[in-house]
Amino acid sequence: MPLVSDHPLLLSDPRVAAVPVADRGEPLVPAGIRALRPGTPASALRVRTDVARRLAAAQRALPAGLHLALSEGWRSPTAQAAIVARYAATVEAAHPGADATEVARLTSRYVSPVEVAPHVAGAAVDVTLVDDDGVELDLGCPLDATPEDSDGRCFTAAHVPPTSRTLRDTLAAALTGAGFVNYPTEWWHWSHGDRYWALVTGAPAALHGPVGP
Repeated sequence: MPLVSDHPLLLSDPRVAAVPVADRGEPLVPAGIRALRPGTPASALRVRTDVARRLAAAQRALPAGLHLALSEGWRSPTAQAAIVARYAATVEAAHPGADATEVARLTSRYVSPVEVAPHVAGAAVDVTLVDDDGVELDLGCPLDATPEDSDGRCFTAAHVPPTSRTLRDTLAAALTGAGFVNYPTEWWHWSHGDRYWALVTGAPAALHGPVGP
């Protein structure tokens, strides 16, 4: 299944929720890469053990002078639900004729339903690239920009300046090589072991389920 297309697979798709979970029971551990922003809570810089190992492999694959920087890893179900509610209100305002199903679909371009959320499983990371001095590089739009705020430039395959496209492709090569899959409406969101990853890769089950509280 393609990771990027005119009609990308969204996390609201019922096929994602239908994927079984065979949780390995791996603990949440520090991600092992630098935090993008000072003061990020330690809880947000944790991921499953295998995800941390794969991040280290992705970092080693980057060219000299480029470094992964983590905005967020694990996210609590409560925090996920709050983001869903907040963005759904934005979607409703922008699409006054949309019914509840369409609002849920449009909302999932930017934030996953809690029950299948890769971040809640500790299986996803929001990452970008920084230079040797820790300066965030321009990948075409700010990390966490909504489709509305970025005029669609948050989509991984969106048209962006050549230098930004090269950086996106470099980031993608390193993370794909380490086994991650991208959520194609967010260039910064990559996961391994969650339900979305399982559906995209054809794995029989997700390796990581939700981690509370």
